[in-house]
This record gives sequence, C-alpha cells and structure tokens, in this order.
Amino acid sequence: MSKSTCFHCGLDANSSKITFDDKEFCCNGCKTVYEIFSLNDLTCYYDLQTAPGATPKDIEGKYNFLENTKIIEQLLEFDDGDTQIITLYIPHIHCSSCIWILENLNKLNPFISASIVNFGKKTVRITYNQESLSLKNLVALLSSIGYEPFISLDDYSVGKKHVDRSLIYKLGVAGFAFGNVMFLSFPEYFQVGEFWLEQFKPMFRWLMFAFSVPVVFYSAQDYFISAFKGLRSKILNIDVPIALGAAVLFSRSTFEIISNTGSGFFDSLTGLIFFLLLGKLFQQKTYSFLSFERDYKSYFPIGITKISSDNSEASIQVYDIEKGDRLLIRNEELIPVDCILIKGQARIDYSFVTGESKIVSKQSGDKLFAGGKQMDGSIEVDVLKSVEQSYLTQLWSNDVFKKDKELSFTNITNSISKQFTITILLIALVATSFWLFTDSSKALNVFTSVLIIACPCAIALAAPFTFGNVLRILGKKKFYLKNASVIEQLAKIDTIIFDKTGTITANKETTIGYEGLTLSNAEEALLKSTLRGSNHPLSRSLYALLDQNNIVTLDTYEEFLGQGIEAKYKDQHIKIGSASFVGHNNNTATLNTAVHVSTNNQYKGKFTFYNKYRKGLSQLFNTLKKEYDLVILSGDNAGELENLTKLLPTKTKLLFNQKPEDKLEYIKYHQSEGAKVLMIGDGLNDAGALAQSNVGIAISENVNVFSPACDAILDASKFNQLYNYIKVSKSAIKIIKWSFGLSFIYNIIGLYFAVTGQLEPVVAAILMPLSSISIVVFTTVATNVLGRKIPS
Repeated sequence: MSKSTCFHCGLDANSSKITFDDKEFCCNGCKTVYEIFSLNDLTCYYDLQTAPGATPKDIEGKYNFLENTKIIEQLLEFDDGDTQIITLYIPHIHCSSCIWILENLNKLNPFISASIVNFGKKTVRITYNQESLSLKNLVALLSSIGYEPFISLDDYSVGKKHVDRSLIYKLGVAGFAFGNVMFLSFPEYFQVGEFWLEQFKPMFRWLMFAFSVPVVFYSAQDYFISAFKGLRSKILNIDVPIALGAAVLFSRSTFEIISNTGSGFFDSLTGLIFFLLLGKLFQQKTYSFLSFERDYKSYFPIGITKISSDNSEASIQVYDIEKGDRLLIRNEELIPVDCILIKGQARIDYSFVTGESKIVSKQSGDKLFAGGKQMDGSIEVDVLKSVEQSYLTQLWSNDVFKKDKELSFTNITNSISKQFTITILLIALVATSFWLFTDSSKALNVFTSVLIIACPCAIALAAPFTFGNVLRILGKKKFYLKNASVIEQLAKIDTIIFDKTGTITANKETTIGYEGLTLSNAEEALLKSTLRGSNHPLSRSLYALLDQNNIVTLDTYEEFLGQGIEAKYKDQHIKIGSASFVGHNNNTATLNTAVHVSTNNQYKGKFTFYNKYRKGLSQLFNTLKKEYDLVILSGDNAGELENLTKLLPTKTKLLFNQKPEDKLEYIKYHQSEGAKVLMIGDGLNDAGALAQSNVGIAISENVNVFSPACDAILDASKFNQLYNYIKVSKSAIKIIKWSFGLSFIYNIIGLYFAVTGQLEPVVAAILMPLSSISIVVFTTVATNVLGRKIPS
C-alpha cells in the first residue's frame, strides 16, 4: 500500500482515512483549515510550499484564561474599547508561506483589520475589533491554522520565556563528533600498521561515519535548508556553496569507506561544520553585544511639557516621565504614555497605532493610550506608567506610514553576494576539473576549500554593522534616524531645502513687539489659553512671552494649517494668524513676520517677530553651498529677503509666501528633474514636504510633535552640525566599500591557496569566520573613529 501524506501538514494520512476535495488529510483539523482557505479563496497558500501547515492540536478549553480581563489587560498593547492590538510570539513561523498566511488573517476573519509579521522575532502584531472577535477566539483561530501562540502566564508576558538554544545544541553535537572523529583518525594520520590494519580499521572508519551523520543531518541542517529554499526561489544565497561543499565531502567519504578505498574526509567535514557554527555563534553574540538598534532607540529625543504642583510648566525628556506626573498635551502632540484625562476636550487620533484615521472623543476620567495624537487644543493628563522608548520608535516606523522612497544599497549588497556566489561556483568547478586530470587525490579538497574560503559572509555583514554603529553614534550626537536606509539616502542628496520659521530661526531668541489696541485681561487670558494648545514655532514663542494668566478650558479650538488658530470660550471668540485669516486688510508692507489677532470679529493688532537666526547659519550655508543646491522655502512674506540675502551665499534660492502644498509641489517638480532632495522643516506645517522629499529632517526643540513623514529628527542645538552629519553618511558608504575591498583581498589570497591545493577544508572553515569577524572589527573601529571626528 502506497503511503499517503496530509495535504495540509505533510504527516502520514494512511490511518485517518479522511478525504475532502480529492485530497487526503491526517485529521479533521487539517481538513477544516483547508476548507477555511478554500472558502476564502486562499488555496494559493499551498502554492508557496508543499504541505506548509502544522498539525492543529486539540485546543478546546486551553485558552479559557484569556477570558480573564486582568490577564487580557497585561497582554494588550492597545485597547480603546473598540480596537485592540496585541503582539503574539508564534514559534512555528519559519518560511514565506507563514508570513503570507499570517499577514492575510483579515481574509479568514473580517474583524481582523491588520496583521504584521516580524520574521526575525517570530511575532505577529494583530489589530482587531474586540466587540466582534475576542482575544480567546483570535488565539483559537491562529491555533486552528497551525500557528499556536506561545503565551507565558508566569508574568503575563508574550514569548519572553522562550530562548532559542538550537544553535548551541547543534554546535555541541558538532564539537563532540569532531573531537571523536579526530581521535579515530589518528591511526590513519600516523600510518599505524599491522594490528590497526587487520582488525580495527573498518570499525574505526564506520564509527567516524556514525559520528558524522548527526553532524550533517542535524548540526548542518540550517545550511542545507537555506540553500534549498534559495535555489527553489531561484536565488543563490551565501549558504549554497557551504551546503554543496559539505554534501560533496560527506558523499565522497561515505563512498570511500563503502568501497574500502580510503578513510574519507570525516575529520574535515565535522571540523568544517563545527568551526562554521562556532563562527556563527560568535557573530551572533557580537551583534547582540553591540546592540546597535536598542542603543540608538534609547536616545529618542521626544520632549513633553510637565506641569508642576505650583502650575509652572517645564519641558522634560519623555524617558524622565514617572507615574503620577501631570502632563500638558498640546494640539497635534503625541501622547507618549498611558494616562488618565484630567482636564480639557480630548479628541484623539489613534492612526499612529491602528493605521485608521478615526477621531475618538474622550471625557475627563477616561483612559488614553500611548501613541494617540491630540487633535483639538490642549489637554492635561495624569500618567499611569512610564514611557517605553522602543514603543515610540515602533510608532514612528509603523509600516502603515512607510513611503516607497528609493532604497538601493541593500540591493547592491545582495547583488554583489549573488554575483560573487556564481563566480565562486565557476572557479570551484574549473579548479576541480583541472585537478581531476592532474592529481585526482587533490580534486575534492580543492573543490571544498574553494567553496568554503570564498563564502561572502563578510560582504553580507559589512553594511548592517556599519550602518548600525553610525545610527548609534549619530544618536549620541542628537541626530536621530528612523532606520539604517536613511544613511544611504542622505549620502546621495544634491539639493537641500530649508523652511524658515522654526528651522533656520531660533524660537527661543526671537524678540516680539506688539502694535494695536490694548488687550483686556480676559482677552489676554483667552489669547494665552489658545496659544497654549498650539505647537507652531510662532505660537510657542508668543506663548512664552505673555504674562501668566488664568488658563481656561476652551469650548472650541481649531488650527488651520499655514493660516492660523480659531477658538471660543463662552461668549468670547478669538482668531490668531495671518492678516487675511483674522479679517484684516493689511495694506502696509510688512518687513517682518507678524501674527495678527482679532476678538469677537474686531481687529486688535499684531505681534511682530524680529527673527534671530540660528548660531553658525551663515558658515553652515557657505560650507553646504560648495556641494549642494540650497533653497529657502518660507510661508512668511518677503520682509526678511534683504537680511537673508546678506547672510546667505549668493545664488541661494529664496522663495516666500509658500503654502504647505506649494512646498510639496516644488520638491516633486525638482525630483522629476532628477534631484535628490533633503527637506528640513519643523515637522508640523512641513509634513507633506518632508514626506515627499528623499530625506525629511524635522527640527526638534524639545517638542513632542513628530510625524511619520520625517526620516530623521535633529536637535535644534545641533543645527550647525548638519554638514558634518551628511559627511558622516558619505563616509559610512566609503567604509562599506573598503570592507568589500578587504573581503575581496581575503578571498583572492584564500582562493590562491585553495585552487593550488595547499589549503585543507578544515583550515578554510577556521579562516572563513575569522575573515567575517575581522570585517566586523574593521567597520566598528572605523565608524567609532569617524564618530570621534564629529564636533560636540
């Protein structure tokens, strides 16, 4: 009787006798999963991999603990009463088909709005409607399709207890086998005759074979699996030459002991796998020790306003927030922590978290979650728990907001690795063919040594280690990049566009004068309360200037981008912004930036801002002008034209009265002409321009306004270091190219000894990880030296 396998999971289906749709299944669980896929038009899941599923286990009653509200609260990342978000650790994630099905959960259940897989961490972040789908049923659904989550009840944490020790186990098996095979090979090495030859030689050879079997089929399985998946996807990855070399060694050695023509190369084979795994473990530990990603996130520079017991306000870093603090959240500001609403009208946009732009109104006493953005004036909140920096950075880098900006350097690395692998295979075949005709005893060693010594691991490591260290270094220098690809984009820019107000001007040093009718105490209090809710640079400067007044909770508040603010309190109505916005016919030419005020439809006057430009602006522009096209795009009038003309280098383009949409279109036009644009703005009015540019940098003055549109955040105090930061990004690319050069030199030298038959495979296995480690050391030292050259 022929053996039949389950169509879903690949297990033996002979005993079950379960057939559906002309397909056999090992259990009703697998059959049910197939039915679900068929009904939802997801059977193409099986095109990705033969029998890709896992056998669902009996889960009835297993997840009853997920009906406990206290446990659910600890597990959830977000819960606004309607939408819930949870990240689950799923050990069974192992291939592209797993990613595909887990990111299409919304087709299995319409109440799941989004699911994003982190393949490296084996987690899936799921957003779902809790009114229609409970957490228990969600977990049951995942289990039913073969992706049972790992949930630890010890501390209500997800996946934290899981430690992957498989590499250590494989290394242990390889090391044990390698040591024993070496001992068993000694008689062959020393050519011990008589007693050895007659009685124990066959037994020792078969023992060496026995020790090698678990090394090849267990310790080395990752190399074979990776190579197979790569070839099946028509990709030549770096594991192909390793797997091919190991397979050839094992096959040839097995043939020799069966035919009794030699002892084979089991010592080289086990040593090869052992040293490869040892190098892999060392690289893994090194990367974990350097911890680039975690380091740079810890410097994330979002500030927030803390209200003290005496009602004074002070800006603090978010990681200084403690439970019980009272915070002021302004219009368009992000809520950095879970908190309770105490005062004000909260209209929260949770699109940072959920991806859905839906405004939620909250009342005093309601719980607000980290990641929400206040959209209607200012509110005061009490903190429930301290901030998690990694969570804020996750919001900043949310896949929902990712824009298809050109990314090419990773592609270059992959392309080099692919071409390199093809070249090495050709060299190995040519060299082996040559030795087969000249000295066949060396042919196998040459073939294997070439494949091992030339493995392009060093090439694959150069970019992530260099970029990772540069991210960390720039973070310490108060220049915070969203991800590593921004470094490469920054190195390619040829045009730099600056906003004026709040970007090249220093808000804290601006002087302000008032012309017009005297404001009453009530009007000044209303003005102060209205400005309090805004994060515009001019609003913040004017708010800091005004005397302390009784802050009132506004009835209505609305901010019009690029125009002004409108608010109401009881029977009082105020407008603050441009002359046209407040209804004033401004016939006189204004030489400076001005903010006009009207109350109850009566024009009151204007606050005139006398700009103080940032320290080192002129020197910075003169340095940048040598290499880049410079542009000032300002929403203000041309009153500062004369001052800027004197201050900035000649041929700097100065464009005024630019609305936010005008800035975006200007960038889009120049990009169509081939320009690589860097946009630097305040992150609020310039959100569209920042998103459109190749690299968008938001200037931060301890303000908790960050946008998914920006690729980097620059501390305002480091504005004059912009050229040095761009220079560092270019130097990072040079370091990677130097790393490639070193790797090629290693390979050329190693290939010479391998091709000429002077290099044993086991020696090649030792040298390969050493070359990779040397590249890591080089990139780390070089980037650290680069970092020291950046002025403080």
